Amino acid sequence: MASSTDHKMADMNTETIEAVAFNEAHSGGRDKAAQMLKEAGHFVVVTPEDNKRILRKIDRAILPIILVIYCLQSLDKTALSYASVFGLIKDTNLKGQEFSWLGAIVYVAQLVWQPCVAYCLVKLPLGKFCATMVLCWGITLCGMSAAHDFGGLMAARFVLGSFEASVAPTFIAFVQMWYRRGEQTNRNAAWYSMLGVVNIGLRADPGQLGSLLTYGLGHIQSKVLHSYQIIFLFCGCLTVAFSALVFVFLPDSPMQARFLTSDDKLIAIERLRMNQQGISSGEWRWDHVRDCLLDVKTWLWVAMLMAISIPSGGISTFGPLIVKSFGFDSFTTILFNIPFGAVQFVATIGGAIAATRYKAKSPILALLCIPPIIGISLLLNIECKPHNRGILLFAYYILSVYPAISPLIYSWSGQNTAGDTKRKVTTGMMFIGASVGNIIGPNLYKPSEAPHYTRGLRSNLALFCVIIVLVGLGVAWIRVLNRKHAAQRISLGKAGKIIDLSMENTKTLAKDGEAVNGSHTADGIGEKAFDDVTDLRNEDFIYVY
Repeated sequence: MASSTDHKMADMNTETIEAVAFNEAHSGGRDKAAQMLKEAGHFVVVTPEDNKRILRKIDRAILPIILVIYCLQSLDKTALSYASVFGLIKDTNLKGQEFSWLGAIVYVAQLVWQPCVAYCLVKLPLGKFCATMVLCWGITLCGMSAAHDFGGLMAARFVLGSFEASVAPTFIAFVQMWYRRGEQTNRNAAWYSMLGVVNIGLRADPGQLGSLLTYGLGHIQSKVLHSYQIIFLFCGCLTVAFSALVFVFLPDSPMQARFLTSDDKLIAIERLRMNQQGISSGEWRWDHVRDCLLDVKTWLWVAMLMAISIPSGGISTFGPLIVKSFGFDSFTTILFNIPFGAVQFVATIGGAIAATRYKAKSPILALLCIPPIIGISLLLNIECKPHNRGILLFAYYILSVYPAISPLIYSWSGQNTAGDTKRKVTTGMMFIGASVGNIIGPNLYKPSEAPHYTRGLRSNLALFCVIIVLVGLGVAWIRVLNRKHAAQRISLGKAGKIIDLSMENTKTLAKDGEAVNGSHTADGIGEKAFDDVTDLRNEDFIYVY
């Protein structure tokens, strides 16, 4: 390597160097990262300083693109609910549950396409795949402005959902591919928090986004286009334009990243060794699929995400109508949704920071269910009268804490799953559960039940309680798995109790003089990291709460 790296290696003790060399010699070669390390012909030691430097480069190159893409997708999703306030239902002659189905059909498409998405995420270059999907959904959204009735809107929304099905699973794959486990929660929360940014209203060039965007676009007077058509057309054109930047700047993996030098690529790979998850294999493995289907954890993640997606699907579609039922006009309704987005943003980022700080997602997940339970209880029990507007808005705003739950579930699942195919299949199954939830959610709300929407709110209240129970079951099962892996390590002559370096921050590692990719690997810890084995088959894998 470069002379600076040689100097750092000279400072490492002989045991560390021999251990890392042992790991490279025994890498299974199935993961593309293992192939690159083998071709390099030398071992790599990642110091805390190296780790910090490379992390800054990755954040600058990857995060801005991901954040903007999800911001655009969130904007596209919420465009339907905002359009409803500006006459979509009346202008297109929607009746009965037809508007609810416009919200649900996107998730029908996502449900149908998730298996295909999982396969594509394993076999195709991630960056180019993501850029193609962004381009296609932007074109579709532009075309949706030409729909004038329920049939046309349903067709356009189904195609839109087909292309958007890949976005969140791709982002989870990117986070797993680029970040250590202790870094993943905050990055998942960062892109997911863009939903809150959209609802707040963020000034950008061109135009405005979210609530402020629709407030401005709704005032445009046109003899040719309805207000909702202007919203669809603007959002679609913005998405198409950004897809060009995604094609150019979003890399497929650390091995193909143009913003990293050859030496930095090796460091970017090696700093992920103690994740025990691999990076990218490009090989579809049916044994991973079997492990995924037989893993109890998989079904717990699916159940959790379905349970939160049912309230999310209903509230995101009917939220503006709920606020309007408090007695506000259309434009005031849009403005009162801005604090809703602010609470979403603060809760999502705050929950992730707390989970990272305490190295535990399960208690934070349970706590985040409490505000929505209180908010729904208030909405169910307080009359929609003008003198109650203040308390009703307060209830609606604390209900908006719920979006912070989903990214923690993504991170909890992602940090506890290893093997390239298994990771992608697990994510796909989770989003099938989420799609089912988002289909059910809007259909629990009926316009005829306004202003209370009793059936929808009561079901949502029950589901937040169910999530707390599922979190407890997840913790109990993870403890069982950790005990099993500890026993396996002991039987192989390894240490039963080991430090999970992937969850340690750079400051702690620097204080202890610990290499990010392990200084205790003389026991063989980390030797299977790039062998593309699942977490169930790697005794060194440590499950996190």
